[in-house]
Order: sequence, then C-alpha cells, then structure tokens
Amino acid sequence: MGTHERAIDKLESVAASGSDLVTLWREAGPLLAEAVPHFEAACFFTVDPSSLLTTSHFQEGLPEIPGEWLGREYAEGDYNSMREVLQSARGVGTLDDATGGRPELARKFSEEMQPFGCDQELLFALRTRDGEPWGLVGLYRETGRPAFSTQEMSLVCRVAPGLAAGARHALLLGQAWEPDLPEAPGLVILDERLAVESATPTSPGWLADLGGTVETPPVSVLAVAGQVLSEDPGLATSRVLADDGRWIVLHGSRLAHRDGRHRVSVVIESAQPVHLTSLLMRAYGLTSREQEVTRRVLRGESTGNIARELGIASGTVQAHLRNIFEKTGVRSRRELVAVAFQRHYEPRVRDNEHRTTISLPARHGPMPAQAHGGG
Repeated sequence: MGTHERAIDKLESVAASGSDLVTLWREAGPLLAEAVPHFEAACFFTVDPSSLLTTSHFQEGLPEIPGEWLGREYAEGDYNSMREVLQSARGVGTLDDATGGRPELARKFSEEMQPFGCDQELLFALRTRDGEPWGLVGLYRETGRPAFSTQEMSLVCRVAPGLAAGARHALLLGQAWEPDLPEAPGLVILDERLAVESATPTSPGWLADLGGTVETPPVSVLAVAGQVLSEDPGLATSRVLADDGRWIVLHGSRLAHRDGRHRVSVVIESAQPVHLTSLLMRAYGLTSREQEVTRRVLRGESTGNIARELGIASGTVQAHLRNIFEKTGVRSRRELVAVAFQRHYEPRVRDNEHRTTISLPARHGPMPAQAHGGG
C-alpha cells in the first residue's frame, strides 16, 4: 500500500470515529499535512447545506477568524470562492487555476495570503456521498513551493466524503445534546447488544414517530446501529418513512471504545430541515415561495436556473426578488447574501468558536435571533 493510500485509510478511520468537531479536525489535520504538505494548519469550515453559508471555522493556532475575511467572502466575492468550489462539479479548486496562473488578480491574494508569505490556495468541498455539502477545507503554500498537483487534488477529493460525513455527524450531535433550533435532532446511544444506554430529551418523540420507544427502539434504529457495528468505516445512514408520512434520516456512528466495549450513536432528524425557512419567515415575513427563492439565491443560483427548478417564469422570479429585497431591506442579490450571513450565520460562527474553547460541541444551522439578540 502506497503512502497516499495509507493516508486515505487513516483519514477515513478518523472521520468515522464519531468524535466532536474539534477532535475530528485536530486528528485529521496532521494526516492531511502528511499527505498534502501545506503551510501552517489547515483551515476547516462547516456550512449549512441549505444555504452554503459558513457555520463554523477552525484553524489550530488561530482562535478567531477575522470578521472582515468572512464578510468579504459573501459581500464582494473573489476568484476560487468557497461557494464556487462547493457548487463545482469536482468539488476542488486552486487559486492558480481560477486566475489562469495570475493569483495576484484575486483580492484575497494581497489581503489574506501574501501577508503570511503564501501564494497558493487549494480549497476542497466536504460533500457526503449523496452530494450534500457540509463544509470546506483550505490548504495554503508559501511562495516558492511547488504547485498543488493533480494527484494531491485527487487525494483530497477521495477523502472529502468521509470528512463530510464526520462533520455532519459531529454538528448534529452538538445540536442534539444542546438544541437551540426548532425540531432539533434526537440522539440515542446504544451498547454493543443494541440496548439503549442514553437518549436526549427530544429522542422519545422521534422514536415514537418511527414506531418505537426508548425501552423498545424501532427496527430502523437497530438496523442502523447493527450496520455500524458490523462494518468499517463505522458510519451508516438510512432514510425511513415515519408513521405520519414524513421522511426521517438516521445517522449512525461508532463511538470510541470505553471499558473495552463498543457503542453506537444514532442521530435522528427530519429529511427536510426547516431551520432556514422558519427563521426567514419569522424575521422577515417571507412567503413560502419567497423563502424558496431566497434559499436558492443564497446558494448562488441564477434567475434562469431558479425559474427552471421552480417551474415559473423568469419574470416571476424577478418579481419575487423585488419583494424579498423590500422585506429584507437590501438592494441586490449579493447584499442579500451578505446580510443573511451577517445577521444569522456569523453569530453561529462566533458562538461555535466560543463553545469549542470551553469544550462544548459545535452546533449547525443559522443562529436563532433570540439567541444572539439580532433581527
């Protein structure tokens, strides 16, 4: 087995460990550096899959990411942007490729990279195997170092789905343990005999929707837990139709050994989280169609694509946009994205930065207004 293959195996094992987010990044970082050498520590981001806006950032040695860096990402845009890479077909990009070999064209080159002696950037998306985006990783190299190679870009693409699944599980665990969003996920911990050891307060409701209880877990939960215990890597996902007709997703992960025994965590959540849309409704009074248009604008979709996906005319999309701009107090798409991030996602980033410094798990989704005093 070659060096790169060993690195991939190790990274997949770390990603499947069921650890909290910071532990995941701290264990994955040195393995990434060994496989793809880069300057300082890797920059790890998580994003909200529904909007592609950042929910957390972690870089060893950097306690807090400068607000102007995050703000410019959404207010100004740039070459090799996070959102561009997250939506790209391959899910990986370099600043050199994006600028045609002229990285100095990028705003970030002079303002964020050169002051640290870097002139190369590689970003790769963390998308699960079903294509759901949960984060992004940035790697940098100093002036004079070799360019990121095709082989290195292929390697990060191979490890990305596993890291995405690990990040998703970690964020759902954080929200389940200490929820601050509506319809928070449930979390059930089972032992190697598939008996429930513990469950979060929201779990009984989810288990009832699946036809079971804490004392008698539903077959769907036991099946996911059994799959986790029997396979490597120890991650499993299942989509189940609940008794009330809703689709529910189960995420299973093997936990670290304790007393020589295996344990499994199973996170239970809705297949269609309503966090972003309910927040937008409360904050701005957007109609359901306006919320859908807003969600697609935040993801960077064009008017033509939105019209095609929603089955409406481009003029109707523009009319919705005018209403959205008036209700949210903005004048353009870019300003809408910037305001959404500033009001509802940057507070989540800061909250997660604080939580991780005091050993609390990171949480996902936009920050509820009542939690940070915003509007």
